Order: sequence, then C-alpha cells, then structure tokens
Amino acid sequence: MSFAEYSNYDGLGLAELVRKGEVTPAELVEAAIERIERHNSILNAVVFKAYDQARQRAATRLSGPFAGVPFLLKDLGAQKKGWPTRLGSNLTPEIPSDHDSTLVTRYEAAGAVALGKTNVPEFGIMATTEPDFYGPTRNPWNPDHSPGGSSGGSAAAVAAGMVPLAHGNDGGGSIRIPASCCGLVGLKPTRARTPAGPDVGDIMGGLVIDHVISRSVRDTAAMLDATAGPDLGDPYCAPPPAGSFLAATRTAPRKLRIAFTTRDLFGHPLHPDCRDGVERAAKLCAGLGHEVEEGSPAADYRSISRAFDPIWRSGHAIIIGQAALASKGRPPLREELQGLVWAVYEAGLNVKATEYQNAWNVLHAASRKIAEWHRQHDIWLTPTLAEPPWKIGFFNTSTSDLRAFRPMAKYASFTPIQNMSGQPAINLPLHWSDAGLPIGAQFVGRFGEEELLLQLAAQLEQAQPWAHRRPPIWN
Repeated sequence: MSFAEYSNYDGLGLAELVRKGEVTPAELVEAAIERIERHNSILNAVVFKAYDQARQRAATRLSGPFAGVPFLLKDLGAQKKGWPTRLGSNLTPEIPSDHDSTLVTRYEAAGAVALGKTNVPEFGIMATTEPDFYGPTRNPWNPDHSPGGSSGGSAAAVAAGMVPLAHGNDGGGSIRIPASCCGLVGLKPTRARTPAGPDVGDIMGGLVIDHVISRSVRDTAAMLDATAGPDLGDPYCAPPPAGSFLAATRTAPRKLRIAFTTRDLFGHPLHPDCRDGVERAAKLCAGLGHEVEEGSPAADYRSISRAFDPIWRSGHAIIIGQAALASKGRPPLREELQGLVWAVYEAGLNVKATEYQNAWNVLHAASRKIAEWHRQHDIWLTPTLAEPPWKIGFFNTSTSDLRAFRPMAKYASFTPIQNMSGQPAINLPLHWSDAGLPIGAQFVGRFGEEELLLQLAAQLEQAQPWAHRRPPIWN
C-alpha cells in the first residue's frame, strides 16, 4: 500500500502515526522503498539495499520514539550484522559483519528500521561524495552539484524524501557539510557524546563522532536522546546532559550572546551567497532578541590547520591499512585507491610519534583559548561552507598531489575546528542562493552544551521554517 504523504512527515511525525494506528511500519517501509527506487538511479544515494530484512523487522513488534521509521546507515562507521561495510572502496570486500555497532543497536532500540547503506567518498576522506567504486552521489536540489561529504549519500536520501533521517559521522565536517549542501539539519555532538564501540574506543583521538542528518531539529534532538551516553569500556565520555535533548527544544533559550563572522578563518572574504547567508542568520537572531555582534575566537588558525593534518592523515592511514590487511593480507597498492586517498595514506604512514603528540599539544592549547572566548559568547555563528555546493567533478580526486586539498581546506575551513575542540556545532538550512542551492549557517556552542544549541535551533526553525522547501527531486 502506498502512503502518498510519507515524505511530508519527519521521523517523530511518522512514529506518531504508527502509534495512533493510522499507518503501519510495513506501509512506511514500502513508502521508503518506493522513493529509493524512484530517485536512486539519478541520485545514487543508496549503495546497499536490504529491503527484505527491513520488511521482516517492520512485521515485528517495535517500540521506541522512532518505532517503524525507515532509516539508512552510512557505509562507514556503522556495522550492521549480516551487512557489508565497503567504506566506499573496492579495497574492502563484500564481507558481512558478524556484529552490530553499539550505535546501530541503539538506533534499533529506538525503533528505527534500517533499509540499507548510503554512499560515501572513499574512506570518507573528501568533502564531496565521488568515489570511483560507487560513482558520485548527486544533490536533489541540482543533480549537477555534489551533496557534500562524507555523509553525502545520507544527506541526499533525506533531502529527497527517501527517509526522514539517516546516520552520518563527522571527523572534519562530514555531517555539517552535506547538511549545508542539501538544506538539512546536521548536528555534530560534543566529543564522545555518542559511542564508537564495540570495535574502537575513539577514532582519531576523538575527532570523529557519529549522529544523524535530518529534516527537523526535533528529530535530531530525539535521536540524540536515544543514542547518547557512554558504552561499557569507553575511554572517556561527554559531560552528562541536564535532561532530555528533545525536551530542551520545547523551551525558548534565554537571551544569548552571539558573535558572527563574515570572513573565513584566514581573513579572506566569503562567497557573496555565504556572506549573505550568515548575515541574514545574524539578523534573524537579533530579531529574536539575542545580543549579536561580529567576532571570532582569537586563535592561530593556520597553526591549528597544520596540527590537524598529521592526526587526520595518520588516522586515515591506520583505517586504510587495516582494511587492506583484513582483505588482502598486505598493505594497499597504489592502483587500488583513488589518487588523493593514496596520497593521504602515504603521508599518514610518515607521521612520526613526536609530530603526532606535538600536534595534539597545539590543538589542546587552541581549544583552551577558544573555550576562554566562549565564556563571553554563548554561540559562534559562521557559514558552514565558504562557497555554495560544488559541482560534480570540480574537485580532483585522481591526483596524488596533496596540494589538491587546498580548495577543500578553503571550502570547509570552519568545520574542522569543532572536531579539534570537541564542541557541538549544528548546521541549519536558513538560506538559499538565487540559483536555488542551500546555504547553511553553522552555530557552535560550548563544550557539552547541546541543549542550548538545540534550543536556539528550534527557535530559529519556528521563526523561519524550512519544512516547506522541497528540492526538484522529492518524494
């Protein structure tokens, strides 16, 4: 049975229909499958399908805040028993996992019904989702453009109405960047807010964190309620929240002190569309009664960028090397990886232990300066990206020259800072360019203060709703 209004609801809205008996989980699953099959030939968002398993799960007794709600897992960082995780690479064989990630267990305890996995750049390295292995994912707002990366497949699927929310993870902006490109809500939680177990304690020293991409603030908050909290044996954990994240969205925030920037972190002017987006967001905040001024944390962002690189590169080298050893019994070969992926792998192998330790010293010192600045500012408002969504093919992934990353470093200069500091940051879809492309605004909160960030996000969503905005490829 077709449920024609399926895509008009967020996840909590669909779950409420299930609770009222107005629709069944089986009907929701079929509605999601219809839309995946309708749009995926253009978007290439879903790269692994498990429809029969989803149908079987939908026929069982489900409970939780997202009972019966269709969901997708990113093909990176989410192990589902019986499903392969290819990491966007031919290097990784199609071997089914023998266990669930802790996070997947929590998604299912919340009632979500996973239908498959979404496209990623090879090993999640790029800010655009264009792996040679799967082919590029396209943006529902304009298929000539990228949905961003690395959670690009998840973002495209949510933006097109295939599912109301989907798994993502973020090690330098990989939730927030695609949320910005696709006109969605994308929260990077506080470091260690969600678990990375049972396979690892953390990823890249805590740079990487998992959550979801959604169409509503309340879905993002409710899924954080369902998944937050340490797992047995975690090396460290985030400060416990004062209460429910979803409950926080139902209360307006106090008058906040918000600083915004109209230049990138190295002093360069932004693309006019992105400058307009952040200025409009600042004006909206001021109109809601918040104290708004121009400003940024006083930090040496060039030193931060230089220190971030060896941690990020060596972390990827470990992931790539482990994948090759597991599948081939040897290190990877040059011809088995895209050019820039190989370059990152080689560079990561050459990071010395002393360089790695010193890099963290630099980042920790910068984090303290940023935290001091936040004593006087509740929120830092930036554009999520310095430019509108790139066109497919704009970024050269085939070269092995690491200098090719320079455009990406400029494009996504704002997002890695919060992975370094561990702060929560959220993309909100508050602006669209004259060309019809989403332009996201990033709101950064203090360490451990997702509640305040979600309060503000919900207030902005109410003041300037975005649910009515639909891409040309929709439903």
